[in-house]
Amino acid sequence: MSAHTEPVLPAAFDDLLHAQRVWDTELPAFDPEPTPPAPLPLFRTWFAEAVAAGQAEPHAMSLATVDAEGLPDVRTLLLHGTDERGFHFATHATSAKGHQLAAHPHAALGFYWPAQGRQVRVRGPVVRCTPAESHADLHVRSTGALAAALTGAQSEVVGSVAELHRTADAAWERATADPDTEAPTWTRYVVEPAEVEFFQGDARRRHIRLRYRRAGDGDRGGAGDGTAGVGWTRELLWP
Repeated sequence: MSAHTEPVLPAAFDDLLHAQRVWDTELPAFDPEPTPPAPLPLFRTWFAEAVAAGQAEPHAMSLATVDAEGLPDVRTLLLHGTDERGFHFATHATSAKGHQLAAHPHAALGFYWPAQGRQVRVRGPVVRCTPAESHADLHVRSTGALAAALTGAQSEVVGSVAELHRTADAAWERATADPDTEAPTWTRYVVEPAEVEFFQGDARRRHIRLRYRRAGDGDRGGAGDGTAGVGWTRELLWP
């Protein structure tokens, strides 16, 4: 057995686990008092600050859904955009998460930016965007993203790694030859936030948690900052 595949024994794993440091760096301060009345401007600011701090893949997020039995499921994917409607992502409507969202159109998102000890949590209903938005979402991205969307049936069983490679190579060739080709099941979704929580970690565990809760709905168009026709309640939570 090669060195990189040898199992780590439980005691050694516990030692390794407990030796890990948490936020072993200077963390930014967070004053919740002057924060904006709606969460989206603060999210965009924190995102830009995560990028400036060198956070790897700051647009990566966890997406939690529930299946037909009500059991939770979670995976990591990428944020595709934000607007007055909410937080956008995309996947195949025929994937596991696509089926779960069709049956239970609610989800939670989790962003973690350890470079600054920050988390953002989002909860709310999920709606499908228009076919035109879904098409545009896929074709504004890279050839690799289009090839991935054309590879196999997401979440279904594949027979072997060799089959995966053959199908992926064929999909890449197709995406390169016809960059406007369709992926009919590709769907853009938006999580309409009912709650958004901002968490700022503190080395002395005096974490600041600021939660926005949607207090009303109206015409969401116009402002582009998540404030039009929507009232938000802000509240501090114990860490």
